[in-house]
Amino acid sequence: MEVLFVFAGITLFITYPWRRREKASTRRHRRYRASAERVLMRLPTLAGDGQRLAYLRRVSPYVFEELLLLAFERYGLQVIRNVSYSGDGGIDGQVFIHGRRWLIQAKRYKNAISPRHVSEFSQRLIQHQCGGFFIHTGRTGNKSWKHASGERHSNTELFIISGQRLLALLAGKPNWINTIGVKHEKTNIK
Repeated sequence: MEVLFVFAGITLFITYPWRRREKASTRRHRRYRASAERVLMRLPTLAGDGQRLAYLRRVSPYVFEELLLLAFERYGLQVIRNVSYSGDGGIDGQVFIHGRRWLIQAKRYKNAISPRHVSEFSQRLIQHQCGGFFIHTGRTGNKSWKHASGERHSNTELFIISGQRLLALLAGKPNWINTIGVKHEKTNIK
């Protein structure tokens, strides 16, 4: 009888729910991803592009990051998510197109984007020797465009995705990628 109680106690200890509890970061990722899926479902129901962009400007910055990664996944592309949302060093995720790595910087702006942010992201691309997508909901000023089209190193193209390109990306249209010079016929983009 005593052996039975010991066995039951050990079994209870091993299977106790607190031992299987997910990390808070895992729960947050799942919650933000679910919110991003709801945003993707809601966008087509809005009346026009202006309303869609205004709606995107109101979502959580973390949901916006997940929204972009989810959109890339829906094209059949390999996506790598960061372990955490903050302290990511200015890199919000990665996507592979034709086997080439592209870093993603997501900014949910209401006004013009900061040229400094574009410049810092450009430096990250040089460090990592890969291309990058600076994706945002704001306006792009001349200084930001200059940083994006500035000094090029091998493998360090930087594309700014906003406005119509952003909406095309989120809607699953292949033309978002055609307008930036990355050919899509070899990707899984339909």
